[in-house]
Amino acid sequence: MKSLIALLVLAVPLIAQETANPTLSADDAIRIAEFYRLASSIQEGVWPGWSKVPAPLILVTPQTEFLTHHPAPPTDFKKVADDVYARPRQFPVDLQATMPAFGPPALMVIGEPANTESKASTPWLFIVMHEHFHQLQWAQPGYNDAVEALNLSRGDKTGMWMLNYPFPYDRPEVRSAFAELRDLLLRSLNETDGLAFQKLARQYVEQRRKFFDSLSADDHKYLAFQLWQEGIARYTEVKAAEAAANYRPSGSFSALADYEAFSHFAAHKRADTLNQLKRVDLATDKRVVVYSFGAAEGFLLDRIHPKWKEDYFRHMLSLDSCFEAVR
Repeated sequence: MKSLIALLVLAVPLIAQETANPTLSADDAIRIAEFYRLASSIQEGVWPGWSKVPAPLILVTPQTEFLTHHPAPPTDFKKVADDVYARPRQFPVDLQATMPAFGPPALMVIGEPANTESKASTPWLFIVMHEHFHQLQWAQPGYNDAVEALNLSRGDKTGMWMLNYPFPYDRPEVRSAFAELRDLLLRSLNETDGLAFQKLARQYVEQRRKFFDSLSADDHKYLAFQLWQEGIARYTEVKAAEAAANYRPSGSFSALADYEAFSHFAAHKRADTLNQLKRVDLATDKRVVVYSFGAAEGFLLDRIHPKWKEDYFRHMLSLDSCFEAVR
């Protein structure tokens, strides 16, 4: 495969001569190329079949959006380099999302590191891996029908219901039960003794079932969906970082001013996620809790049900079946 970095960097002087054409910066070209290089190296080891999923990406800069790896770029994007297309910016510069913006395949839309929560190049790279995992979810046969069958949109056609569904985050009994479940999940993950771990894990599975049974049918479906979709995407972000601990990035990427060694990033990424989980409060953090909580459930499933990924897409939009398998 041709080097995207080389193609884009070599294209910069030519593009600069044509003031009507936008220019992708050398640093942005390096980051984008490193994502595709990294993904091709580790993705199959994290999720079998992941490499078969298309990975189109839009990089959002303050003035321009750059599209690459798309099988049929929309006509409002103009070619500026080999497999790179550009149009005036439409998306927010801080966006980190995946969506079928132009129909399938689903598209990663992400701002530059400095304008997003990532702030630096190495975390940004693994956020893109997170978004790439969403592409794997979207690509599953029947995914859209399954989401529609949840019947949670209440007439919303924009997809914003996924963010704004009125889950009872503030209800005292839900908040308290969630906190107890969270604490038991963390205790289970921190337990190193085999027998004690098995006891705590069984207790967690049973308490999890009781917690979800206490919710209304729609609330149960919504929380289960969010943990399945966003929580496991965060889990995959962590697992990708750990899989990349011994990966050797290109010299261009490691020369970036904000580069963090992958081995160092991998060493603290899981701990950062679990520390975030320790601090979350359902009433205050609301939907954001699903990221760290769902990731932690993935870590637990790795220990109690090593083949759980085989069930993940078989029973879409909920991890309930994965936990039921170990009761």
